[in-house]
Amino acid sequence: MSLDSPHDPRFDTLIDRCGTDCAKWDGMQGLYGVSPDSGLSMWVADMDFRPPECVQTALQGMIDHGIYGYYGDESSYRAAIQWWMQTRHGWHVESDWIFSTHGLVNGTGLCIDAFTEPGDGVILFTPVYHAFSRVITAAERQVVECRLVNTDGRYEMDFDAYDAQMTGSERMIILCSPHNPGGRVWTRAELEGLAAFARRHDLILVSDEIHHDLVMPGHSHIPAALIDGITDRLVMMTATSKTFNLAGHHTGNVIIEDPALRARFAQRMAGLGLSPNSFGLVMARAAYTPEGAAWVEDLVGYIDGNRQLFDAEVNAIPGLRSMALESTYLSWVDFSGTGMAQDEVIRRIQHDAQIAANHGTTFGSGGESFMRFNIGTQRARVKDACDRLARAFGDLQ
Repeated sequence: MSLDSPHDPRFDTLIDRCGTDCAKWDGMQGLYGVSPDSGLSMWVADMDFRPPECVQTALQGMIDHGIYGYYGDESSYRAAIQWWMQTRHGWHVESDWIFSTHGLVNGTGLCIDAFTEPGDGVILFTPVYHAFSRVITAAERQVVECRLVNTDGRYEMDFDAYDAQMTGSERMIILCSPHNPGGRVWTRAELEGLAAFARRHDLILVSDEIHHDLVMPGHSHIPAALIDGITDRLVMMTATSKTFNLAGHHTGNVIIEDPALRARFAQRMAGLGLSPNSFGLVMARAAYTPEGAAWVEDLVGYIDGNRQLFDAEVNAIPGLRSMALESTYLSWVDFSGTGMAQDEVIRRIQHDAQIAANHGTTFGSGGESFMRFNIGTQRARVKDACDRLARAFGDLQ
């Protein structure tokens, strides 16, 4: 959908989420000092859109039936995952490779628990999704920051530098693919370089591909599972949560082809007594359908329109530069050109513009001059945010 596309009520209709106990809107005043009455919430990664009707219909069927017992046969749920991965990503998945976790942060924690020991190093390519470092630290492992190279506003990996950085204590890499917050879609050559790096240093690779369906026109996501020579050390993680705005269902897929890795992960799952939530399975099964796929195509077009609007207006403000968004609905904006200290940037965004956005420092090394803005919202709100930022930094023009 381009900027001049007709109104689409599925995405353009403003929905008031305040007072619904949602983290995104009801939590922003406590975290950022931005009132939901006058402010805009553009921080946590969920969207302000309702999911496709097929998901709503499936949930309504559960409600109409009225009994919420244990979920039994998961074969149709697993078949839906298999269909989606094959159809959308050209990736063949066997049913018994799939584990259901309580979302992918939980999946990350389970991988750390199953495949590393306290004190081991876990590599992150920073700046990167902040929950990874939080979980690593809480598990008493060491965060190893391998900093991405910002080449003219585009993140790249530097494996020569990373090779020199290794100490031998590292046991795992957690990859964000596509990348959050930078929006990069990694190329086949980059993923092949990563696979070689993992082999050189005998590392487990956990590839979090939660944003893999939200890829902008002109770019193609390649699942790490399609890279040669990595299967024996690879754990894949996917979910419907970002694609269909179902974050609250806390249902993720950990997919492991290698039998030895799969056995280790299964043992840890069994030891913790984990089992999936029936509501999450029903929503995921309903979403991974042709109807859900058609909705995603329209969603990506709409987000692309938001991206075009946000980039054009933000980049017109002297000192601000948004990183080219290849995937996700999360815009990563560099404020270093303003010459301001980060505290002043944050003050202008939160106090003057009344926008709640993620602070770049929370994403690790390399994020110090950045702020992350969630543009997965109605276009009118994106335009409002651009106008607010232009006023807040208007003295630079």
